[in-house]
Amino acid sequence: MKLIDRLRALYRGDDEETRRFHLALAAFDLATIIFLIASSFYQGSPAVEAMDAVIGVAILIELAARIAASRSPRREFFSPFTIADVIVVASLLAPILGEGFAFLRILRLLRLLNAYKLFRKTRPAGGYFARNDRTIVAATHLAIFLFVSTAVVYESQRRINDQIANYVDAFYYTVTTLTTTGYGDITLKGHAGRLLAAALMIIGVSLFLRLIHAALRPNKVEFKCPDCGLKDHDIDAVHCKTCGRILNIEDEGAV
Repeated sequence: MKLIDRLRALYRGDDEETRRFHLALAAFDLATIIFLIASSFYQGSPAVEAMDAVIGVAILIELAARIAASRSPRREFFSPFTIADVIVVASLLAPILGEGFAFLRILRLLRLLNAYKLFRKTRPAGGYFARNDRTIVAATHLAIFLFVSTAVVYESQRRINDQIANYVDAFYYTVTTLTTTGYGDITLKGHAGRLLAAALMIIGVSLFLRLIHAALRPNKVEFKCPDCGLKDHDIDAVHCKTCGRILNIEDEGAV
């Protein structure tokens, strides 16, 4: 079997081997995310920069394989997830390219988008994650915004604001701002800082309310009806409520 055929089987198949492959990719992404969060507290360390380069090359190889296996390589190359991966790779290789690219570190956590995309391909159609898909997606978006905003606050304030001495200070400020707690013990400096604080409150509160809405709304299962295409169904649905087709939604044995 040619390499390209093997890649297509792994990325686009529907057998157990494909499932294990996507789970392995998701595990790699999650491990990468944990490292990226931890490494933000040790910027400039030679060991961290070496690991950045290794992870960056690994993601680049996976990205090339994904594009090669795609039915439409051009479309895959310009997809949001591919663009996010390119930005992540650039940020990981920033120490090699020079300090002028260091600002790209704030976009590292966009890798979360790809991690959950891969995970969605491996989950059972009617399992826990399928029933709570909207809540998980909303929580993922909020987490991305939280950590990226923390990095923006740190990068923009650390040289001009002695109240932002490290990522912990920036994280604390971001959380208290987007939850509108606002203790006032840390404030951002300058007009740009005030505009950033306003953006954190507006966007952060919107994402937080979206998460609450997703968590409190009745649970639905995402399962595309083969006839009419309706995706949202009740957890215990037997027939599609639009066209009446029997759905046969997988579950975990619950009635």
